[in-house]
Parts: sequence; C-alpha cells; structure tokens
Amino acid sequence: MALRTTPIHRSLTRHNLFLGGDRELVMLSGLCAFALVFTAFTVAATAYGIFLWFCSLFVLRLMAKADPQMRQVYLRHRRYARYYPARSTPFRANTRDYL
Repeated sequence: MALRTTPIHRSLTRHNLFLGGDRELVMLSGLCAFALVFTAFTVAATAYGIFLWFCSLFVLRLMAKADPQMRQVYLRHRRYARYYPARSTPFRANTRDYL
C-alpha cells in the first residue's frame, strides 16, 4: 500500500515580503525616508533620504534572505525574561518556613 501524498501549495506557505524584505519594515523605512524628504525640502535632506531608503532596503533584503521571519523571532526573543526562577507551581508561597 502506497503512502498518500498531499500537495502543499507554495502560495499558502510563502512569506509576506515586499521588495525583497519584510513588508512592515520596508514600508516603515520608506515612510521615514519619505517624511524626511518632504518635511525638510532641501537637497541635502533629499540625498540623505534616498541614501537612507536604499541602505535600509539593502539591509532588509539581506535580513530576509537569511531568515524571512527574523523580525518575529527577534520580537519573541525580546519578550522572554532574563531569568526564570525555579518554582514547582505558581501558587506555592516561597517562604523559608522549613528551617
């Protein structure tokens, strides 16, 4: 008896990328560059905004190539506590009444 195979469609497992990087981070960096250019209205601010956009896009593409879900992994890492004390249950009173 042969094993039954189920096809996994690629469109259902594709990561949510935009311009090769994480969608939210790419759009946020584009918004920051756009705000910088159109609030200052100087040539230097325009050049810096374009430079900022391309550099951030390059870094975000590298990050997405290494791991498309790196932002979610980092945010979960930041939620972890530095130290978790050993306790048998959260309802136990940790007192020193055994001495």
